[in-house]
Amino acid sequence: MENPAQELIKSILDELTTFAKTETIIGEPITIADTTVIPVCKITLGFGAGGGAGGVKEKGEGLGSGGGGGVCIYPAAFIVIRGEQVSLLGVKPGKWEPVLEAIPKLIEKLKEGRKDKKEKEEKKG
Repeated sequence: MENPAQELIKSILDELTTFAKTETIIGEPITIADTTVIPVCKITLGFGAGGGAGGVKEKGEGLGSGGGGGVCIYPAAFIVIRGEQVSLLGVKPGKWEPVLEAIPKLIEKLKEGRKDKKEKEEKKG
């Protein structure tokens, strides 16, 4: 049988690793018209745990353990696919300017794509 500290460490690691799945790092693709955006995230895991046993002759022996952990998930980049063109838009923590600057262009392209698609459908129908 494992000691309580080992069981605690194993339990913490099991819980933290549920966050570190491929689906968490490479997000769900978002597609509008001919543009697909795939978020790529960075995950940082940290944990600590410890345990001990001891006692005093008059009071008997004792055993204790404790631990905790944390997870930080934030965007690292976006993969942008437009037709046959693929680009990577990197994002540094706290520096969203490239993303914010790209949003108006992306929205305009998406509007153009929808307009073109609608015009093609009207010509067919």
